[in-house]
Amino acid sequence: MSVNETQPKPLPSGSTIGILGGGQLGRMLSLAASRLGFKTHIFCPDPQSPAFDVTPHKTVAAYDDAAALQRFAEAVDIVTYEFENVPAATAEILSRIKPLRPGANALAISQDRLAEKAFLASKNIPVAPYRAVETNADLADAIAALGLPAVLKTTRLGYDGKGQRTLGSDADLAPAFADLSPKPLVLEGFIPFSKEISVVVARSLTGEVKAYDPAENVHRNHILHTSTVPATISPTLARQAGMIATAIVIALDYVGVLGVEFFVVPADGRETLLVNEIAPRVHNSGHWTEAVCLTDQFEQHIRAIAGWPLGDPARLADVVMENLIGDEVLALPANLDGDTQPHLYGKAEARPGRKMGHINRIGRN
Repeated sequence: MSVNETQPKPLPSGSTIGILGGGQLGRMLSLAASRLGFKTHIFCPDPQSPAFDVTPHKTVAAYDDAAALQRFAEAVDIVTYEFENVPAATAEILSRIKPLRPGANALAISQDRLAEKAFLASKNIPVAPYRAVETNADLADAIAALGLPAVLKTTRLGYDGKGQRTLGSDADLAPAFADLSPKPLVLEGFIPFSKEISVVVARSLTGEVKAYDPAENVHRNHILHTSTVPATISPTLARQAGMIATAIVIALDYVGVLGVEFFVVPADGRETLLVNEIAPRVHNSGHWTEAVCLTDQFEQHIRAIAGWPLGDPARLADVVMENLIGDEVLALPANLDGDTQPHLYGKAEARPGRKMGHINRIGRN
């Protein structure tokens, strides 16, 4: 049974927020919490976690270390997380001791692509056509139903292009099925989208919901390269994206910040939206909010989980967020202009494909 939150009270300044995960998102959440007068305690198995640099309170232990999780929960007032693949057993242990926000239900749904799509479809939220695949025979049946090209994905643990294969012909089926694990898999119909956008939305303990403007996202090698705001979409489509994101956080009874990724799909002379995936955490495509919003996504998440009123998500200027991947970070500070806000993550080694930081270029599109 979870901690009773029938009458939640705002968390007083000076309280300690426990954060599962010590990467850049945990680091930025910790920095935002400190601005509001909170302490943070980071739990992560990696002793070199960059989030450890910004708080003296840390636990270095595996996510399945029940004794360490018990001590961690007893040392904090509430628990949140920076990544969605928190083991179910970990969430269960923590939620028995202290409030876990967002809750375990949002984790369970977002960790499994099949569960996520079934949830969205049950709420009449449009998603790409899909089929569950457990065997080669299932894959053949799914291809017969959805056609080629299609995308075969793991249902769990996929990110930044990992855990998926694009199928262009029958010859691709058997190798892709053999390569991807764990099973089951999910086959998604190929979507001829014109662009990708995302909306970062927040919901508070009292049910208040506020959404940021949609960002237009460009990926390079399956990793987010840039997020541009405003997105080149119609005002009607922007409002629709915000309404869908709002419907999702309400349906989940969600507390905190959620990222919703969309495909923009041309259809009959107009554009429609399909939800690609949801992420129950602060989101890479929301980093632009640091530079041009009175309340950025990290402060908004802390406000939400602490039971504070949400801040204003209004955008004060145009902005382009650009990820710094691998040795791209070495070009700083030489490439910084006066209208550029850098944020480096403090990671020791600039490996290929590793997110080392980001920059926000103000007033450019």
